[in-house]
Amino acid sequence: MESLLSLAFDNLSAFEPAKIKKGLKQVEGLLAQICLSGPAKREQDAAAAGEQPQLQRKGLGDLAGDPAFREFFKLQEGFEWNVAQRLLTTLDFLVARGGEGQYDLLILNALDLIQGVLLLHPPSKVLFSRAAHMNLLLDLIEPVNSPAIQCATIITLVVALLDSPANVRVFERLDGLLTVASLFKSRETGREVKFRLTEFLYFYLTPEAPSASMASSPTSSSTPTSPTRDKAGSDTASQQGSGSKVNGGVTLSVDVKKRKLDQHLPGVVDALLRDLDRYKPFGGVLS
Repeated sequence: MESLLSLAFDNLSAFEPAKIKKGLKQVEGLLAQICLSGPAKREQDAAAAGEQPQLQRKGLGDLAGDPAFREFFKLQEGFEWNVAQRLLTTLDFLVARGGEGQYDLLILNALDLIQGVLLLHPPSKVLFSRAAHMNLLLDLIEPVNSPAIQCATIITLVVALLDSPANVRVFERLDGLLTVASLFKSRETGREVKFRLTEFLYFYLTPEAPSASMASSPTSSSTPTSPTRDKAGSDTASQQGSGSKVNGGVTLSVDVKKRKLDQHLPGVVDALLRDLDRYKPFGGVLS
């Protein structure tokens, strides 16, 4: 697997769009091998009949005992073979190149792969505790980007914040709520982007749960927490009386987050909470 990752990383590090595209396809192929399987008997029957074998998607519960997944997960624990880090570097390069949209498909592909890698290896979410990486996502939400990129970035942002209170606090400190709220209120924002923003706001207003896997990740040791920021988060929690310090960061109650969001979207948050309570889009976690 190291040789496959090495080939993909070499292409991702290139300056030519064609090589970057090839590197993204190589990463996609590797993830597909891990997430898809075809029963041996069915593969043999299909091969005998000259047909293409049908692949089946594995559930996350099935991956735990899969040797390929276990090897992939182990490799992600170190910096050298961490796919999420390489994809973020490539994404940053593509965004910096700018252009007239010629890199949009590559950016979309990179965002999709980042989502997949974070779901397969949750400890890699610690990368978004760095302001540079979080700011990269916030930049991609801006209206200067295409609606497709905005929507894909919002989904990536949800995955990066899921079960990671520390990342949520970084998002808040970097004025992420202001960015999302401004876009939500803008008349120039298209329907699809506004729909994704509404989903994000629903997500933000759900109770926070720390992720033990992030706290114990060896990758996190290379990303020290800023003492100033950590103290600020603790002070905020103690002042409001509705936060608690856990391994995954400072968690805030729904009421505290409601007050934060109310500063940018007055009159909207109550309606969102009523919808959450009525329709229970996340399995009734607010009940």
